[in-house]
Amino acid sequence: MLKKIGKRVGNVGKKITRTISKPFKKPSRRPSVFETLPSRSLSPPPTPPPSPSSPPMMSLPKPQMPKARPFLFPTAESTVLPDPSTFFSPSLLSTPLPTNSFFQNFTLKKGDQPEYIHPYLVKSSLSSLTVCYPSRFHNSAFLYQIFVADLTISATNKTSPDSKQSHIISDYTDLSVTLDLPSSNLRFFLVRGSPFLTCWVAGNTPISISTIHAIISFSSNSTLTKYTVKLNNGQTWLIYTSSPINLSNSLSLITSTGYSGVIRIVVLPNSDPGYESILDRFSSCYPTSGQASFTKPFCLEYKWEKKGWGDLLMLAHPLHLKILSGDDCDVTVLENFKYRSIDGDLVGVVGDSWVLKPPQVSVTWHSIKGIHEESYPEIISALCKDVGALDSSAISTTSSYFYGKLIARAARLALIAEEVSYLDVMPAIRKFLKDSIEPWLDGTFNGNGFLYDSKWGGIVTKQGLVDTGADFGFGVYNDHHYHLGYFVYGIAVLAKIDPAWGRRYKAEAYSLMADFMNLGRGSNSIYPRLRCFDLYKLHSWAGGLTEFADGRNQESTSEAVNAYYSAALMGLAYGDTHLVATGSMLTSMEIQGAQTWWHVREEDSLYEEDFTRENRVVGVLWANKRDSGLWFAPPDWKECRLGIQLLPILPISEVLFSDFGFPRELVNWTLPALGRAGVEEGWKGFVYALEAIYDKESALEKIRKLNGYDDGNSLTNLLWWVHSRGNEEEEEYGGMGKYCWFSQYCH
Repeated sequence: MLKKIGKRVGNVGKKITRTISKPFKKPSRRPSVFETLPSRSLSPPPTPPPSPSSPPMMSLPKPQMPKARPFLFPTAESTVLPDPSTFFSPSLLSTPLPTNSFFQNFTLKKGDQPEYIHPYLVKSSLSSLTVCYPSRFHNSAFLYQIFVADLTISATNKTSPDSKQSHIISDYTDLSVTLDLPSSNLRFFLVRGSPFLTCWVAGNTPISISTIHAIISFSSNSTLTKYTVKLNNGQTWLIYTSSPINLSNSLSLITSTGYSGVIRIVVLPNSDPGYESILDRFSSCYPTSGQASFTKPFCLEYKWEKKGWGDLLMLAHPLHLKILSGDDCDVTVLENFKYRSIDGDLVGVVGDSWVLKPPQVSVTWHSIKGIHEESYPEIISALCKDVGALDSSAISTTSSYFYGKLIARAARLALIAEEVSYLDVMPAIRKFLKDSIEPWLDGTFNGNGFLYDSKWGGIVTKQGLVDTGADFGFGVYNDHHYHLGYFVYGIAVLAKIDPAWGRRYKAEAYSLMADFMNLGRGSNSIYPRLRCFDLYKLHSWAGGLTEFADGRNQESTSEAVNAYYSAALMGLAYGDTHLVATGSMLTSMEIQGAQTWWHVREEDSLYEEDFTRENRVVGVLWANKRDSGLWFAPPDWKECRLGIQLLPILPISEVLFSDFGFPRELVNWTLPALGRAGVEEGWKGFVYALEAIYDKESALEKIRKLNGYDDGNSLTNLLWWVHSRGNEEEEEYGGMGKYCWFSQYCH
């Protein structure tokens, strides 16, 4: 069927595409490891009921083992968190709620800031919904999509005049959110990647559609189920309805008589009439929600719930198209049916189930290529000095971020000691890790600590309970994967080198990890599903419960990679293959996201020419904006921009910067900035580390002359990195990536 549709679409639009037609059989669902987190104490097993009808010699049924309960940090009431009941339906308040989602602005303050729900900017305000197909402003410093109220949909008369809520979130999933306008009898199915905005109208409600532009042409088909609206800004919008509707228009307003049914609104890309027949063909099938499922290692399946009839048309961004698996799903890609987007062209895909397969990444404790023994003495000399300076009692910071970095820094020393076979320092490292980690897990740390917020469902800090700026906003769910990723890294290493300690603190360890990596959806979860990771964009967000006009944002992709990489390492330490697989897959997708949207190569055409010419890396990436500046530094501090996309330096960093040509471009772009007065030694270290990928000797000479290091880095770690650089690029095998050698034996 899809092959036939693909052919017919090609004939209509002159844009035939590749057809993927192998059916995908979804395996049975495995229970998530995060739905059964380990517990420090278990209730006794239930007594089996008596069975009087059983024969005398019949054995009694085996008692059911109780489900392990997840460890919960002490519960506390925050004075700075917003009230979720303002916008979430009461039926949703009993479960943990998202704090970094694509629709987060709809839950904050007045809920009236726009969100980018591909391909439209959508804004809810005053019991109406405004949709914008955005144009883009750009210069060499930043680019962003411009919100304009192209069309605003509302009820002509409020059906519930006393309602104080502009909207209610009645449902949400990985790929969708449902907004109800309680005073208007309108429900909007906002599904990411749908070219159609779908509205369900109840109660024979008259509706109005207004625009800030002038309507220059307005027409309908003979059945009154399709209207064509041309505006004076050059846009053409199509309105489809599930049953006849009487629409009339004035200069900037369209109104109807009473109506019940489905309305679908879509912009015609570039007002190209060649696309219209494609939209006609798929206008009768609409998605109401969408889920993303981890079906097997390195495999993510999208599945949309749909209504109406016919096949489903959705839009894929560039990373989707890169990893869409042609062997596992039945879809048709319409390569020339495109919508513009700040994330790159969104391309039409026909099919209600996609299978995405990112490159496989092998998570390792130690360097991927290894270190030659002749380099051991220099590393060991630095190692002894760095370990000799470890003193947990001398740590002055109480910040969860900076404290976590110190823990992870020491854990790196342990793994480097293993790799260079110098275990004399292990007792000192083990003691430091125990002394620095345990107070955070036991609740005995002086000045700060982890607590549980039951309002949204997550870990907060003592300082963050009363101050939104404390711990970089950790108390309002900003940067959770950054902070906790460092703790999880340190815990994973300590559990590896001291298994008895690992067993003792396993419940707390899993709880920290699950705060940002829980997969559960149900009421039995204590954390929301994947707090930071965006299953449509395929990378993380860090903004938390703060309203931003440009949506969520993320600065450091490398710290996001560290979070999922550390979770996978924790799985290795505990022998948890499910955690290893999930953490490795999220690591791979975060890397793919960074390489797609943060790394700006000289020959790239994703962003406009002026921005690409002046930037080799994005500073802060927003849902609706790309900024060359950082939260803590201006755009011309290029060493900081490079460093924040590299730290912490780990074995996985080699995969993050696996394109050998790009590090050279990035370093050459950055080096002139090092001549600026006041450049810190710690940032220089990251520049030289990246230089070592292609010029090992030059980088080594510069690193030896450094007199300071980032608080999460060390001379030992820099020397380990340089001495573990290979001199030649490695061959990829079977399309599975250069770091999965076994794939060459799996044909």
